[in-house]
Amino acid sequence: MKEISGGGARVGRREFGQMALGAALAGAAGRTGQAKVVPNPPGIKIATSYRADPTDEDLLFLNQIGVEYVSLGATPATANAESFTKMRERYEAAGLKVYNIGTAVGPSGILHNMPEVTLNLPGRDQKIEEYKNYLRYIGQAGVHYTTYAHMGNGIWSSGRAKTRGCDTREFDMASPNKKGYWAGQVFEGPLSHGRVYSKEEIWENYTYFIKQVAPVAEEAGVRIGIHPDDPPAPVLAGVPRCIFGNFEGYKRAMEIADSPNVGLCLCCGTWLEGGKQLTGKDPEEMIRYFGAQKKIFKIHFRNVSAPLPHFIETFMDNGYYDMYKIMRALQEVDYDGIVIPDHVPGMGPDREGGRPHDSLDAYIRASLAYSIAYMRALRDRAMREAG
Repeated sequence: MKEISGGGARVGRREFGQMALGAALAGAAGRTGQAKVVPNPPGIKIATSYRADPTDEDLLFLNQIGVEYVSLGATPATANAESFTKMRERYEAAGLKVYNIGTAVGPSGILHNMPEVTLNLPGRDQKIEEYKNYLRYIGQAGVHYTTYAHMGNGIWSSGRAKTRGCDTREFDMASPNKKGYWAGQVFEGPLSHGRVYSKEEIWENYTYFIKQVAPVAEEAGVRIGIHPDDPPAPVLAGVPRCIFGNFEGYKRAMEIADSPNVGLCLCCGTWLEGGKQLTGKDPEEMIRYFGAQKKIFKIHFRNVSAPLPHFIETFMDNGYYDMYKIMRALQEVDYDGIVIPDHVPGMGPDREGGRPHDSLDAYIRASLAYSIAYMRALRDRAMREAG
């Protein structure tokens, strides 16, 4: 009998399936009231990720370039309802709305893209309990969305490349230098966690997680948008990317969650990395299917040079996909969430050490302004054409 390690114990496949089913039933039984879904104002919202503690200059800059909403991060020291409320109020005082506090954290660290949960490693139940508390905190703070990822061994890269002279991420399946990175950890082949995992394990672990957290999200009035696996290769270093790397996986995952509070954070760049041959649908088709069901909560708006096996991150207007098709589809399904730039290439001359200018702010500000302007132009065109 094949055994699975997790939580310090080893259990057989049949026993593990029974445990997952038990957790699912317990989660379903915990739904004592109607799900709370806080409606968004209508319309596509132009947004960006930004710091939790902005300066007055930051807030002025965001208003000047036309940002409407922000997506924030947090630290263990600020992972509580009071701190989240202060973050929201700081931005609202400047005329900006906080859509989500997206980097979930707890006492044990990051609660997003957790190997403990995806792979059933020791500490899984602690992570899940911390995640439930995090959902409660942001709901109490008046923030109603968060992003979650279910990758077992991080975001993979094989190095850096140049896009119109800017430093960008590159990934090549054939490169001996390809590695996964997340939260200070580095994952390498041939087996990032010492063994090969089955698709069934990844599905069981997802079910175990989502059936516990969905009722809490419903009670707290928080939407969970699940990010695609980056890149959506079928397997990396022994870990399948079978759920959030293709259309059928997402469809089944939404059916298992069976909750209006669980949906998609559709990272268009990640989806384009896979290409339709791997994912089953291009971004426009994903939007028309899941957007029509009001299951898309957040859009990461970026482009890449080509699908796998080799891609380079690019500017929005410099990749292989027509990004206007995405904005038009969002308009047609009456999408009311945020659209944010993602993995923007840093603009400016290189200097010794690889960082242009004198600060990270200067490194990204020009690129952020360029990206926001491009997104606003596409949105305005889609709105005009829709009448």
